[in-house]
Amino acid sequence: MEDDTRLSIGELAQRTGLTVKTIRHYADRGIVPPAGRSTAGHRRYGVDAAARLEFVRTLRDLGLDLTTIRQVVDGEATLADVVERHSEALAVQIRLLRTRRAVLRAVAERGSTPEAMTAVSALAAMAEGERRAVVDTFLDGVFGRSAGDAAVPGIMRTLTPELPDEPEPEQITAWVELADLMQDNEFRAVMVAVTDHVAADRGHHGTGVHPDTAAVMRDLVHPALTANLDPASPEAAVVVDQVVASFARTAGLPDGPLVRRRLLEWLEIVDDPRRERYLALLAVVNGWSAPEPLSPVFGWLARAVTAQR
Repeated sequence: MEDDTRLSIGELAQRTGLTVKTIRHYADRGIVPPAGRSTAGHRRYGVDAAARLEFVRTLRDLGLDLTTIRQVVDGEATLADVVERHSEALAVQIRLLRTRRAVLRAVAERGSTPEAMTAVSALAAMAEGERRAVVDTFLDGVFGRSAGDAAVPGIMRTLTPELPDEPEPEQITAWVELADLMQDNEFRAVMVAVTDHVAADRGHHGTGVHPDTAAVMRDLVHPALTANLDPASPEAAVVVDQVVASFARTAGLPDGPLVRRRLLEWLEIVDDPRRERYLALLAVVNGWSAPEPLSPVFGWLARAVTAQR
């Protein structure tokens, strides 16, 4: 009579869709032990075993190991605690997989030599402290000579990449390229030259707020670009005169050949594609809107100033 109220392992397999081998394995692990045996010595399971197996299958589908599952079904650990631990472990795995994906993408974009792969992997896998050291070394090198300027900390913050705790693949890829750029001595020299010019501007304007040179040029030149104005045209000469007058005030120089020559020198410095690339990568890493490219402004203005000399 007892056999009529219990299920054979085959009947349990039919009810749950699990294989006999799987159920036997779970039974041997103590997760779904048999309720008894038949007179012939075969395992028999209570009717609650099917529900228990469904629960076990759900936990397995979520990736929990059998040892943890046994702790849950035996009441040695709460489901909430186990799920929380598993969720945290999955989060770590997801971040690792994102990093690996970003590394593979960066390697594909930057070359597949063993040296390139090693360098990219090291940059992507940097801990937060290591990333901070790379950023601080770069910014200290760029702004070191202007450290006493009260405005420098604010400017440095606008140029500081902050990779989030759970970055998207494109942010990791951007960080890899950005870190490589920050360690480029030639690029650092370009940024030092730009910073020295900004410091000189502040020296002429005092400690108060003064207009950014690049922003002023953008505002003055943008209409000419929109109108597709020929840099050598008389109309362009008017724009050049406005820019030169503003630049002369910033540089503390009288309008004339000297200030125009200095303007051309500054345009050559600032119109380095690596500078614009840095700002574009910085926006990706920090989740900012993409900056407006200024290279067309600088290029048009350089041609116009040269034509109008």
